[in-house]
Amino acid sequence: MILGVLVGFVVIGVLSPLPVLGPILGGFVAGYIVRGGAGRGAIAGLISGLLGSLLIWLLLSLVGAALAGIYGGLIGTVIGAGFVLLSLYTGVLGLIGGAIGGAVRS
Repeated sequence: MILGVLVGFVVIGVLSPLPVLGPILGGFVAGYIVRGGAGRGAIAGLISGLLGSLLIWLLLSLVGAALAGIYGGLIGTVIGAGFVLLSLYTGVLGLIGGAIGGAVRS
């Protein structure tokens, strides 16, 4: 599952200039690598679509806490949650592509 998510994340990053097709193809690749049908493929595509924003969220929380204590960590967490909400577009398209890739593989 981890390999599929990482490869899907890289494909989404490389094909990001393509607005809709990039996340769907990245999710397809993630779903195709992960075995287990459309359900597991959809989960892999969703995670690969959200992985970038989740990493930013973690980084903002840790850096904010290191620089400004608990209040900085809370502010970083709130800003990171905003990034995750804004990237739901990529996550949903990755989910669709992952479901298709998982269905094709099984």
